[in-house]
Amino acid sequence: MTNYFIIPGLGNSGPDHWQTHFEHSGNNFHRINQQEWDAPASKDWIEKIESTLINYDLSTVVLIGHSLGCAAIANWANAYKKTIKGALLVAPSDLEAPRYDFPTVGFDHVPLTKINFKTIVVASNNDEWVSLERAALFADHWGSEFINIGDAGHINAVSGYGKWPEGLEILKRLG
Repeated sequence: MTNYFIIPGLGNSGPDHWQTHFEHSGNNFHRINQQEWDAPASKDWIEKIESTLINYDLSTVVLIGHSLGCAAIANWANAYKKTIKGALLVAPSDLEAPRYDFPTVGFDHVPLTKINFKTIVVASNNDEWVSLERAALFADHWGSEFINIGDAGHINAVSGYGKWPEGLEILKRLG
């Protein structure tokens, strides 16, 4: 059985976000709750991922990141060098963009090191937090399959992505 772990971005994912709908789908989805959602430290976030996964068979683990959660997953992969079943990385924020001025510690850049497990990056043509070109660059460096879903904004509740059945279908590609 696959164990799915949801890693939201800044501010967590609210009740109408697709990550929350995934979590409540009853299919073995768990949210990794962070201590600090609004002014996070990368070190704390990746240590929380590690401590959550410690009691699981990593061959059954799929991580599901959105926005800053994608950077947290990439940082965790680089720090711990573990192999899991895979990760779905949706709308990875461009932490180096001038517009990205949130109070984060250690989330200064998006790591561009190959991730040593299967990953899928899902991006949009008109995401305010990452250009399609930067999302494709991240996917290329991470060794990810890249999917452009068109004009979908930041692929969150605000852009109409509450229940996201297409996202669940993409997730099936990770096993």
